[in-house]
Amino acid sequence: MRTQVVIIGSGPAGLMLGQLLHLAGIDTLILEQKSREYVLARIRAGVLEQGCVDLLQRIGVGARLRQEGLAHQGFEICFGGKRHRINLNALTGGTNVTVYGQTEVTRDLMDARAACGASSVYEAEQVSVHGFDSASPVVRYRKDGVQHEIACDFIAGCDGFHGVCRQSVPAGSIREFERVYPFGWLGVLSETRPVSEELIYVNHPRGFALCSMRSPTLSRTYVQCSLNDKVEQWPDERYWDELRSRLDEAAASTLVTGPSIEKSIAPLRSFVVEPMRFGRLFLAGDAAHIVPPTGAKGLNLAASDVHYLSESLIGYYHGKNEAALDEYSPRCLRRVWQAERFSWWMTSLLHNFPDNGDFGQRIQQAELEYLVNSEAALKSLAENYVGLPY
Repeated sequence: MRTQVVIIGSGPAGLMLGQLLHLAGIDTLILEQKSREYVLARIRAGVLEQGCVDLLQRIGVGARLRQEGLAHQGFEICFGGKRHRINLNALTGGTNVTVYGQTEVTRDLMDARAACGASSVYEAEQVSVHGFDSASPVVRYRKDGVQHEIACDFIAGCDGFHGVCRQSVPAGSIREFERVYPFGWLGVLSETRPVSEELIYVNHPRGFALCSMRSPTLSRTYVQCSLNDKVEQWPDERYWDELRSRLDEAAASTLVTGPSIEKSIAPLRSFVVEPMRFGRLFLAGDAAHIVPPTGAKGLNLAASDVHYLSESLIGYYHGKNEAALDEYSPRCLRRVWQAERFSWWMTSLLHNFPDNGDFGQRIQQAELEYLVNSEAALKSLAENYVGLPY
């Protein structure tokens, strides 16, 4: 079998890239290790930058997003028991963010791919990549006990942090940058009315908290917890009591509790690999970088990655432009590091760090006070939160 581009991974990054290339007349095959149902069951981020929204609309998967997505003109930061609203729309000259769950983005993209008849293989086992340092890459996998081999021009590694693509790059060809944070996020999804119409980020002596949502009837909330904690140590009653203790009085009084639909603990890390291209293998999304979720940049960075990658591949196929391939990694990394900086800053601003001490706590408090009283600081926060241009 032969195709032009093999895309490994059927998350948002792989599906977006597949749709972008399909619209440009470029043949693709998507390989996914898990089942379609498993991919759709993953609970992930839900705040989309305007650039991501525009991209989804451009590739024809914006109908349900327009109908069900929640446009947010701002969000709130709470510290010292008081909330401060960040007016994104006013500070950026009219730009908003949209709350629409990653699961829904994935579903829309899967439906679009099926509608156009493009090929996807789910539950592909033992996927391996070969020859990407040559002009003739090959991808192998097993399906239902049968071995398959696909010849292709390029391989797009959209297979996540633990995927095979990055692990297949020779160690001497890649450089990794990483910071692991000394805490996690305990997240709960519940069929309850959100605390507020906008997100609330909380800095509290007991630890960070976030009140978010997926819809007007579906809440997604988080509390900072120890990396040693287990989900079993957090029955619903304990979780809601802890969240309430970290909220301001007004928010605590309006908090609606209920049984958790999903509950999990996620560690936080910052991670980047350089470069993001190795011959005819390209890394995109979580395969190339991880951001702490505080800045809501994970899915949005995947969108900008595949935007750049599609432009490079389209330039190669339509313009016979080899130089377009060389532009991919530098273009991505400029934006990636800006998002990493912002996510690190938001994380440092809002969380309790075990080794901060009294001095560190006072510095954090001073930073928060400066932020909410400085128009320049607020504009910088808003500009980064809604997303830097592609």
